[in-house]
Amino acid sequence: MAFMVKHVVGGQLKNLTGGLTEEKSDGDKSDAAAQGMTQEEFEQYQQQLEEEKQEREADFAQKKAERATVRSHFRDKYRLPKNELDETQIQAAQNDVELPTELAKMIAEDNQEEEQKQSVLGHLTNIQNVDMGHLKGKAQATLEDLKNSAEKCCVM
Repeated sequence: MAFMVKHVVGGQLKNLTGGLTEEKSDGDKSDAAAQGMTQEEFEQYQQQLEEEKQEREADFAQKKAERATVRSHFRDKYRLPKNELDETQIQAAQNDVELPTELAKMIAEDNQEEEQKQSVLGHLTNIQNVDMGHLKGKAQATLEDLKNSAEKCCVM
């Protein structure tokens, strides 16, 4: 009978006060008991959740540092101003952060192409209507002629 009175009056009283007072139910259960675990199991579960959260945060920081490394590489390549945020992200990762292997391969290929373009033959290939085979043949013939004339001068 007391339960019924408390239930009927308590619910209306709670609605009247707006739920400002915090009432605990008769079955005062802790979080562990509410999930069907013992207190020790619950603590282990909470510790495991915390460890997983730290691992996720470390992985996220590592990824952020890798992206910052890529951005800083391109800033160096194109001579753009450095970003302090990228530098702090790289330093915060604590591990050695390197460029991803696929990106490193692409960069190496780009560097080789740029070296070729910067050479004399690379500049000549940019000129339209130039036969590279013909130019190479002429250059080799000229070198052979110079060698022959140099040998004749030495013999005399």
